[in-house]
Amino acid sequence: MIGRALVSTEWLAAHLGDPHVAVVDASMYLPTSGRDAAREYEEGHIAGAVFFDLEASSDTASHLPHMLPSAEAFAGRMSALGLSDGDDIVVYDGSGANLSAARVWWMFRLFGHERVAVLDGGFGKWRREGRPVERGMPARQRGHFTARAPRRDAVLDLDQVRAAATAGTEQIVDMRSAGRFAGAEPEPRAGLRGGHVPGSLNLPFQELVGPDGTVLPADALRGRIAAAGIDLDRPVVATCGSGVSACALIHALHLLGHEQVSLYDGAWAEWGSRDDTPIREGAS
Repeated sequence: MIGRALVSTEWLAAHLGDPHVAVVDASMYLPTSGRDAAREYEEGHIAGAVFFDLEASSDTASHLPHMLPSAEAFAGRMSALGLSDGDDIVVYDGSGANLSAARVWWMFRLFGHERVAVLDGGFGKWRREGRPVERGMPARQRGHFTARAPRRDAVLDLDQVRAAATAGTEQIVDMRSAGRFAGAEPEPRAGLRGGHVPGSLNLPFQELVGPDGTVLPADALRGRIAAAGIDLDRPVVATCGSGVSACALIHALHLLGHEQVSLYDGAWAEWGSRDDTPIREGAS
């Protein structure tokens, strides 16, 4: 049984044939990347892995990208993927920096399934090591997955983040690139202003992993987080472009034992699209 939030490629290779270990390819990419996660999955994925499809597993009625679905919708979709309550779930992506794997890890935990871990180093490390890969779109037999309603304090909305920014009660940490945070680089989604929530800190999600895509060792991770100005004795609100890469910080903080963290799910896709939200440009 998985008892930790991060597992090695060696661990997964040793348990790949276990009927109660389910592997989930959670890859997604920014609109400007030119990459198609579903096509890449079909061309090659960890043997036995199912494709999560983050967009289809989100609230399809929302005009914002990747917003959380209801517990009922999530349970139905996970059951259709062949996942069950008794599964140990290992999540990975192909970004090389946990762009989306941590988001899916967070979603499973949020809906009550805590037997879930991120694959350290993701698909890139798995392939470099010559481990089993298959093509096509395999399907698992339908599972029985249940989901509970999320904790209310786990996900913040626009008004709550606006209040937090005004009061300074929580540290708002933006995981977008330094250029996007400063407003010096264009946003990958049309119609968004550049800049960041006033008072927020910047820590690009790619800086939480080493050159091989594995999560930094605990001391280095703690140091990188501290260097961004984040105080681990205070609560954190994680944000990014669309609520996905922000979860890399939630995952990292969990590894360090820090659980006072919430996600702004609307993220910059919401904040940056409005004319009534204050914005700052430049470095934090």
